[in-house]
Amino acid sequence: MKTIVQLVLVLIACAAVMMAQPVSITSSTTDVLGAHNVYGRGCVACHAPHGGPNGNNISGGTGAPVALWGQNLTPLFGQTLGFGDTGQYAVTLPSNGGITSAHDATTVIMLCLSCHDGNLAKSGMMKGTTVETLPVANGNAPTFLGNDAAEAGSNSTSAYNNDHPVGIKATFGCGGAYNWDCTITSSGGVTMTGAASSVFANTNYGFAVSLSTYTATTGGTPVPIVTCTSCHDQHAENIYSGKIAGKTGYFQTMFFLRGYYNPSNGGNSAAQFCRQCHGGESNEMHGQMGVPTI
Repeated sequence: MKTIVQLVLVLIACAAVMMAQPVSITSSTTDVLGAHNVYGRGCVACHAPHGGPNGNNISGGTGAPVALWGQNLTPLFGQTLGFGDTGQYAVTLPSNGGITSAHDATTVIMLCLSCHDGNLAKSGMMKGTTVETLPVANGNAPTFLGNDAAEAGSNSTSAYNNDHPVGIKATFGCGGAYNWDCTITSSGGVTMTGAASSVFANTNYGFAVSLSTYTATTGGTPVPIVTCTSCHDQHAENIYSGKIAGKTGYFQTMFFLRGYYNPSNGGNSAAQFCRQCHGGESNEMHGQMGVPTI
């Protein structure tokens, strides 16, 4: 009898662990563009197939010579914006004529700000708050980065102090007390092969972020850095396609985040998402290798 009870308890425990794993989404009736469908305009809201900003009825504005960008970048050219704690992560945006690639880290930031600034560059399409309701806390988050700090004053470049660091100073590190036990390759890539990071990346969560690279000098060593699209996939609001907890599939997310993110179930997926870069705060770097993502 004792053996049977023990077997039942083991089966219950296994079932609980299985239920705790992130569930892959097999079908959905919501377009993955979500809010970036922009009231039905879809792709052309950002990418004007003909005429740049003029193609989006923005007269007198200058766009980017890449990605068929259809938003006005004129107010942003050459601006230096102080992201992060007291502006320590300053970003100087490209000047007019200084854009060479849509994948350049600083250009990526400027393209995102052409809609999501709301301070220097004011977009007529956006309402300034998320379509999605904040899980648990309720309400809506601001979608304008530059005008959500009243203390900063009108058109102040310090309005970005309360926004996550991005740009060439927002580097991803390995080793030490606050980072993963990972390795940065000669090309600026990150390999999660340490005793703790490998468990996080391959078993308990994953490594879904898309870091950019920056090389300070010609012939220098590229380093991984964070930009807007490191954490956000601008083309998929509610589903992440990739590998989570060792399983490849389609997983629930929110706010265009790259990775499984489901705070409404009371689990730890929101914390796990942040730990992709902030390894020092992870379970694994505290010696706890068996904590699953719920």
